[in-house]
Amino acid sequence: MFVLVHIIISIVIFIIGNFAVGLYGLAIIIPAFAVAIRRLHDTGRSGWWLLVNCVPIIGWTILFIWMVKDSDEGENQYGPNPKETLVPSE
Repeated sequence: MFVLVHIIISIVIFIIGNFAVGLYGLAIIIPAFAVAIRRLHDTGRSGWWLLVNCVPIIGWTILFIWMVKDSDEGENQYGPNPKETLVPSE
């Protein structure tokens, strides 16, 4: 009986755990895309460049480099540099 109850409890915890992770993943996907697109815009690239992530290893590496790259100086076609808008003007 102990083993049977243990297996049943383990299965229930496994299902609830996977469900919670899946639910969290669904809840966070749109904000994650929005942040990634905004970051690409800060570097002067279109949000469509997120699709480079579909290319294994090379695409991941390129996207990682773009994400850690500093923002463009001044204003680009997507708007002002967010770092410069935080600095008070003198």
